[in-house]
Amino acid sequence: MTPLNGDTIWAYIVDHNAERIGVKRRKPALENMEKIFAATFRLANEVGFRAMSLRDLCRETGLSMGGLYGYIDSKDQLAEMIEDVVRHASQELPRMFQHVQAPLERLESLVRATIYLSEILQPWFYFVYMDSRVLSFEQRGMAKNSELSIQAEIAEMIGQLSPVPAGKPDLLAAHIVAMFQDWYIKRWKYRAAKVHVDDFADSTLAMIRSHLS
Repeated sequence: MTPLNGDTIWAYIVDHNAERIGVKRRKPALENMEKIFAATFRLANEVGFRAMSLRDLCRETGLSMGGLYGYIDSKDQLAEMIEDVVRHASQELPRMFQHVQAPLERLESLVRATIYLSEILQPWFYFVYMDSRVLSFEQRGMAKNSELSIQAEIAEMIGQLSPVPAGKPDLLAAHIVAMFQDWYIKRWKYRAAKVHVDDFADSTLAMIRSHLS
């Protein structure tokens, strides 16, 4: 049910950036996009995105410089594509639960889905949060607006609860967002404690429910 996953994400990138990509054969385009982004995340973790060069990407992917330019023009374009994927997925999630009538149930569905989506797209979410400074000014603004949009959705659901819980809905929503962001930002902490994604989601929702319901 997720808007993007490990299989569909490459098709989304190729289709959404068709005018930029010089390679028109779909199968190699999908395969090489996967190689390029896997190498990007690996290098960003090892040496940092700013220090990474396109030659590093060529070495990691096995593509020539000319081959790489068939897919991307620059590191800035790479960063833009990553932000676009996260923004698209984040914007699509709330639409999946518009049919859920009860506000608390709709909120819980959205939070759980966001946690699971960040599990599937963890490197993408982590990159946008940690390396947003490498994005262009316009792209940074879109990334911030995407997070604020999710926060506003949650605040609206909180405002629809009866009785209305103590605290300002927008601030409560900000706390909830921070809770599920911790899952993909500090994965090392939960991996070391052997916390499964189901356990984290259940615990997060239990805390939300204890305050809101």
